Amino acid sequence: MPYLEEIWERKWVTNNGVFHRQLERQLCDYLGVEHLSLFSNGTLALITALQALKITGEVITTPFSFVATTHALHWNGIKPVFADIDPVSLNLAPDKIEAAITPQTTALLPVHVYANPCDVEQIERIADTYGLKVIYDAAHAFGVRIRDRSILEFGDMSVLSFHGTKVFNTFEGGAIICRDEKTKRRIDNLKNFGFVNETTVVAPGINGKMNEVQAAFGLLQLQHMDQILKQRADIDTRYRNALHDVPGLTMHDIPDYCTRNYAYFPVLITPGFGATRDEVYEALRAEQIAARRYFYPLISEFPTYRGLPSATSQNLPVASAVSRQVLCLPIFPAMEESVQRRIIDIVRQCGARGR
Repeated sequence: MPYLEEIWERKWVTNNGVFHRQLERQLCDYLGVEHLSLFSNGTLALITALQALKITGEVITTPFSFVATTHALHWNGIKPVFADIDPVSLNLAPDKIEAAITPQTTALLPVHVYANPCDVEQIERIADTYGLKVIYDAAHAFGVRIRDRSILEFGDMSVLSFHGTKVFNTFEGGAIICRDEKTKRRIDNLKNFGFVNETTVVAPGINGKMNEVQAAFGLLQLQHMDQILKQRADIDTRYRNALHDVPGLTMHDIPDYCTRNYAYFPVLITPGFGATRDEVYEALRAEQIAARRYFYPLISEFPTYRGLPSATSQNLPVASAVSRQVLCLPIFPAMEESVQRRIIDIVRQCGARGR
């Protein structure tokens, strides 16, 4: 309540308020980055990042993501070009990226799926070779580091989501991480209707500002991140210990040189399991357990995008297969061990009955 009382006393509820500025500074310190701009949600942040870099033409991206990734391209009048994913990392496969480049390609929009870092070195090499911009959708990747370097430092920009389902959240919210102060000023102008001062508008901006209540909640949650990550890690460990010997069930691993934030616990239900992914999903739902088929369908399979030449299943065989096998089991800090045991028992029973 002290945060809300301060907002009430100051009568400053939005427009770069005290808590907004404080949260930007503290997030920079926590994440190990220099330039971060807060947004009211991650989708507006992604739309604005594309605007700030003046991206046009075609952008190569993944079909295995939340639909907001591709929507941000569409809202900027950019043509999405889908490339297939790597069967291990589930991120954009660098060789498929390179094969999809045309004279109209101007940028790449990879996603760090389930907080598993993309092959950033290979993507950087491709971008440098072809003169492309790189914007990372890092919605899942809060706090992730690769070889002691923040994953948010790679590419031209990275975009975070602070939606209520994320490891760190501000109810709704997001941020753009960029490389220099000049670019941050441009981003800050764009998210405030294009204003640079009280009487001057220099670009057709948008209203993407984070309000003081969101920022206050972020400041409060940031104080507890160590505990939150520890609780998530414990849940992750219990899942792995209990499910590692189940035939036909594959758990998603992240390389040892990357830190983990335990944002999701995805498993792949393959034919050797004995039951289909959807049968396991329905069994959990019948017990009011909110597992998610995340990401299913593929973005490329939605009516909005399935007419694109790159959206065919023949072009995306790995993504198409994974989309029909993946199931994200619930993981959240307050999960009780008894609840997790129920989930594990249902999953194991589904496989045993089928076999």
